[in-house]
Amino acid sequence: MPVPTSPPRLATLVALTAVSTLTLNMFLPALVQIAEDLDADYGTVSMAIAGYLAVTALVQMVVGPLSDRVGRRPVLLASIAVFVLASVGCALSQDVWVFLGFRVLQAAMISGHALSLAIVRDTTAEDEAAARLSLISMAMAIVPMLGPLAGGLLDTALGWRAIFWTYAGVGAALLVWSNVDVGETRVVRAETTEAKGRLALLEFPRFWAYALTSAFSTGSFFVFLTGAPLVAARDFGVSTAALGWYIGSITFGFFCGSAFSNRFSKRLGVNRMMIAGRVVGCAGPLLGLMWLTLGFESALFVFGSTILVGVGNGITTPNANAGALNVNPDLAGQAAGLGGAMVVSVGACLTWGTGLLMDAYGSAWMLLGLLLAATLTGLALSLWARSLQQVHDVGDTGDT
Repeated sequence: MPVPTSPPRLATLVALTAVSTLTLNMFLPALVQIAEDLDADYGTVSMAIAGYLAVTALVQMVVGPLSDRVGRRPVLLASIAVFVLASVGCALSQDVWVFLGFRVLQAAMISGHALSLAIVRDTTAEDEAAARLSLISMAMAIVPMLGPLAGGLLDTALGWRAIFWTYAGVGAALLVWSNVDVGETRVVRAETTEAKGRLALLEFPRFWAYALTSAFSTGSFFVFLTGAPLVAARDFGVSTAALGWYIGSITFGFFCGSAFSNRFSKRLGVNRMMIAGRVVGCAGPLLGLMWLTLGFESALFVFGSTILVGVGNGITTPNANAGALNVNPDLAGQAAGLGGAMVVSVGACLTWGTGLLMDAYGSAWMLLGLLLAATLTGLALSLWARSLQQVHDVGDTGDT
């Protein structure tokens, strides 16, 4: 079969991102059943989440720079193939440690998301890239809502192994389609060859500013997910069913923000949209704190205000990612990989810190305060990114 020469369809990039996201959460409803079937305790099996997340950070740090050197296409196809084999291994596992070993190998699929970002930057200008990245972000908003539902249905009807056979089948189909549709998009220039041999982007303050803006934007979502269940139960007596709606509301906000970004990023520019998203994100916890101060202590007012955090994230994230990818377009793979690793690392730290503080001082006040701290940090970083970009645009790189 001849190698395609044209860039992949946007639908292919959306599918790669969707499967990358699906790999994290579709199996979650079956954790108890997996533990029982493999004769393991729940804590051990839950390492399938923490271990997977840790390895995704490492994978992105490897595949991004590697794709700058050898190309997007071969790295992507190899990663999907590893994911398919690892999924089969999980489905056939009879021992918990074998299962966990194959589970962390499934982290290879995160390459689908990282390389989709790089491919978008390879093939589009910065502002247009932000609009296309917004469409990819919309997939990231929908899949977390549908994944656990599909996994629960599969587990109930066919058992937990059916989830991993589904992963394998979807991955195999995606591998075949990517082989047909994904042409090589990497730009090769002699002056950047040496930079591709090291993590050169870490030398650029602009990259740090954009990447950390994205990381703290996403980090506010991790803060919310960590603290919301405790606040809902302890402060408001919210049922589990209602909690699902409240948690889903911030994801719905992210979807709406991404749709807005898709429509206006090209017109308003990356930096304006990125900062506007952080302002909207900060408005959420500020509004919630105002409601509490005025005595409106109800789940509806508190969680209604946090929808704005999701909207702000949906506006900021694709534009901050586009800014990071544009620091050196020839190193787009490196930017996508390092940026993704920063998101995971910052998210893990914020999750850990939120868990400790909410356990000791858990309340709606504390949750909103932590959200405000994360969103304000993102706002400060976005302003820093804009100032560095302005200096760069007038002829001084500001990066040395």
